[in-house]
Amino acid sequence: MSGIISDQNKFLIVIAGPTGIGKSALSMKLARRFDAEIFSADSRQIYKEMTIGTAKPMRQELNEIKHHFIDEISVHEPYSVGRYVFDFHKRLEKYFLIHDIGVVTGGTGLYINAVLQGIDIFPDVPEEISVEINKWYHDFGITYIQNQLLELDPEYFHKVDIQNPRRILRALGVVKASGQPYSSFLGQVPENNIPYKVIQILLELPREILYHQINNRVDHMLSTGLEQEARNLYHLKHLRALQTVGYTEMFDYFDGKQDLSRAIEMIKQNSRRYAKRQITWFKKYGNWICFHPMTDEDIFKHISAVTGNKI
Repeated sequence: MSGIISDQNKFLIVIAGPTGIGKSALSMKLARRFDAEIFSADSRQIYKEMTIGTAKPMRQELNEIKHHFIDEISVHEPYSVGRYVFDFHKRLEKYFLIHDIGVVTGGTGLYINAVLQGIDIFPDVPEEISVEINKWYHDFGITYIQNQLLELDPEYFHKVDIQNPRRILRALGVVKASGQPYSSFLGQVPENNIPYKVIQILLELPREILYHQINNRVDHMLSTGLEQEARNLYHLKHLRALQTVGYTEMFDYFDGKQDLSRAIEMIKQNSRRYAKRQITWFKKYGNWICFHPMTDEDIFKHISAVTGNKI
């Protein structure tokens, strides 16, 4: 971060919250209001091949407002949180030479936290190891990988949410790649002095309303071609990027493990579970001011107060 300009008159608005709550819509309003560009903090929208299942902004929105980190790489290309942080700060340095305000939005809490707080330093995990570890999960189930983690890194096993296969797989990949426990790499966060003003906004809704919106969002994905998009990507289902809600359930349908109605039901259920995990994450990490997603004017007033009407 040493190359980034230090200017407390530069502002970064971070819009976070669970899937389906309205982050993209609010971010578009903010970008229009403050003549800003949007930096995505979504670990799947960066992939060119994944569009409907990742709920990317519509093409006209992408054409109207420049979005960074959307449609930038292929699912064949490995991408990590470490690379995201490096790319983000490098791009933001250039951006702030011209602009005074940027908008960050997304539901990948790990990406947002890493940008704002720094990240633990982990070794890279080769793709072939990731494929092997993911095959364990798909062939033998979550209990098998839980037991593997317990054997190889009992310290992390007792910290992690053992019902979250992604975190278990991530840890096992690091263990296999490095020969050391995943827990041994924790706590190595480098100093991360952000040289610009950050405004953190967390969107909240009553749980029943959020879940209703999530269900409607899944229905919209299906009506706009999610099944066909998943079929087009089926031959790539072994890739890490495709181990994503909306796609994995469709792949199980294609494999004959469940019928279409069950696949749709599971997409909705797993999306709601993902939203619940996101809410827990954001409550745990970050210094957020909470707003209802439809209280635009209150959000604008808050931003103006923080910036001292400098923007």
